[in-house]
Amino acid sequence: SMMHRNNKRDEHLLKKRNVPQEESLEDSDVDSDFKGVSMDVWACAQNATSDNAVIQLSAVQAARKLLSSDRNPPIDDLIKSGILPILVKCLERDDNPSLQFEAAWALTNIASGTSAQTQAVVKSNAVPLFLRLLHSPHQNVCEQAVWALGNIIGDGPQCRDYVISLGVVKPLLSFINPSFPITFLRNVTWVIVNLCRNKDPPPPMETVQEILPALCVLIYHTDINILVDTVWALSYLTDGGNEQIQMVIDSGVVPFLVPLLSHQEVKVQTAALRAVGNIVTGTDEQTQVVLNCDVLSHFPNLLRHPKEKINKEAVWFLSNITAGNQQQVQAVIDAGLIPMIVLQLAKGDFGTQKEAAWAISNLTISGRKDQVEFLVEQNVIPPFCNLLSVKDSQVVQVVLDGLKNILIMAGDEASTIAEIIEECGGLEKIENLQQHENEDIYKLAFEIIDQYFSGDDIDEDPSLIPETTQGGTFNFDPASNMQTKEFNF
Repeated sequence: SMMHRNNKRDEHLLKKRNVPQEESLEDSDVDSDFKGVSMDVWACAQNATSDNAVIQLSAVQAARKLLSSDRNPPIDDLIKSGILPILVKCLERDDNPSLQFEAAWALTNIASGTSAQTQAVVKSNAVPLFLRLLHSPHQNVCEQAVWALGNIIGDGPQCRDYVISLGVVKPLLSFINPSFPITFLRNVTWVIVNLCRNKDPPPPMETVQEILPALCVLIYHTDINILVDTVWALSYLTDGGNEQIQMVIDSGVVPFLVPLLSHQEVKVQTAALRAVGNIVTGTDEQTQVVLNCDVLSHFPNLLRHPKEKINKEAVWFLSNITAGNQQQVQAVIDAGLIPMIVLQLAKGDFGTQKEAAWAISNLTISGRKDQVEFLVEQNVIPPFCNLLSVKDSQVVQVVLDGLKNILIMAGDEASTIAEIIEECGGLEKIENLQQHENEDIYKLAFEIIDQYFSGDDIDEDPSLIPETTQGGTFNFDPASNMQTKEFNF
């Protein structure tokens, strides 16, 4: 049966550690007093409670440095040392922004670890304090709080919804503002991506409604990182079912999304292809919104793209259009894309061939007679039959379904189709499939042979037997009225 299929794949870092490129550049002067003293974890925890501001800041900074080392940071040791509640307490110290900053940085890196480590930060009641710090007058403190919250939200839907319920969205979106430096805005956008991610359950509807206008602003951004993240955020939102797809459509962003399919950066193309691809898994009406933006004009280049992953997703996209209504099927034909799909069916890598098999099979279900005729005229049958010998039984079934549909549609011309199937070695493959372990497959194979290949059905008129040319394509004898160009089913 015809299916709209979603692709599962995550391209994103859920959590990020803050590891500075150049240590000494940003460090405060406090450092010099403690050069060469690499405090161990327990000393950090001990000294972090000191009444002496210099000792305290040094200890918190030492903890932060341990957590920022490129090697394995001692996150569990620090948690065991009991320093978490002390660091959280430091977040309250509005009188000492340097201490707030170092504590926030240390907690960010603890929260960048495993789920249990992130949960430890949440349980120490840091989240309300991080939310408070979003209003700090000190930008570095603000930014570090954003980063920490991003790691917590990235832990999964429970944490995400907890942070949302405490009111993260409004203050976060207020940072989308040209007065903030680009590095800050990149972090903000990354947190927005985490808010949009995870669909079991998806984020609350109100949150999606709040975030969408911001994404519509960010999609104009010239910074490539911000653009890529914005488009990924949209692709996560469109992966949350038809209601969320509709919200994205209603935001008016689709006409800005579609041109990104031809962006010079592959990263942008990949994200945009996923986002529009998710939209066309929706209803025919939702699919039409994308088609109305001249989306198909971008596909010749995507189908010829040097990256196989893009070819595969492009054919996946088209398989969901050929699963649409007959006007939508016609749009794919009119855009000249059928020969390119057939080429991917014949020569693509296996993942792409598999998507092409779906695209063809879906067309045999949705298409009109003349549309399926056109498909056959593009010599689809030989490469289609080739896939009958692959291990993947889902593909085999998709191909058998498609062949059966073509034979049914062919009506009086079924014997001609049967000839083509036999000539290209397809019949032998179908015969072998009668021994297949999968019940659906061996039944289908038996039905096809029983109905179209048992004795009387085979028309022995020699002018109807296509000759294989050297390229393996078929030439019908021009003397007969069955030229390739005009199958009349």
